[in-house]
Amino acid sequence: MKYSLCIGAYPDKDVVHHLEKIKEHGFHGLEYYSWWNLSDLNKVAKEQERIGVGISATCTKFISLVDESVREDYLEGVRQTIEACKMLNVRSVITISGNVLDGVPRETQMQTMVETLKHCAPLFENAGIVLEVEPLNGLVDHKGHFLQRSDESVDVIDQVGSPNVKLLFDVYHQQITEGNVIRNATEYIDRINHYHIAGNPGRNQPGTGELNYVNILKTIKNTGFSGFVGLECGFTIDTDEAIRQFKDEVIAQLDF
Repeated sequence: MKYSLCIGAYPDKDVVHHLEKIKEHGFHGLEYYSWWNLSDLNKVAKEQERIGVGISATCTKFISLVDESVREDYLEGVRQTIEACKMLNVRSVITISGNVLDGVPRETQMQTMVETLKHCAPLFENAGIVLEVEPLNGLVDHKGHFLQRSDESVDVIDQVGSPNVKLLFDVYHQQITEGNVIRNATEYIDRINHYHIAGNPGRNQPGTGELNYVNILKTIKNTGFSGFVGLECGFTIDTDEAIRQFKDEVIAQLDF
């Protein structure tokens, strides 16, 4: 498996600082969500080449997938994102559903999402990039969010039917929403492109909450998964020290 950090792991530090730290720790990528906030994509691309590690995932523009009236806006955002990914050599793009629309049947919103993703699929297939659908918890962090469950997300992905539309399984979110983490995180392994991890409660570094990440990641690794596991979390101690602890107390245990 490969490991990534997310922008903000080093507060108030820029993308280059994050990339240099990722290289220093022997990690493999940076998740930089809002690529449109980068003022010079060519400069970042050159820094990636210099450092030897780059941005592994970014996001689409934050436009609703369940509102048919903004479908063209969403697709235009996708086109722009794909062009940015080509410049930065990013192979994964994260998308979220947006919030529930009041007064619109849930099944209608679900089918709108499926149809919009079907429009997106050929764009990502042609670019060789994976679009990752991420469910988020509505209990703590994202009240009103439409797509929350992993099983429902997999149903959406199966209806789209593209090898380039997959699931981002966020262990923190799914522990809050549904629990049963190890079973769900491995049952859907053929649809999962990427994992996020954090402690729960608190959403801080793994090891600060109730989740046993040695067992979780060992089970995922034993499926043969070789993609990214992203530390999408806050840190209760110095970031460098937290990463060293994670490598010593979690990663080092996965081969035993």
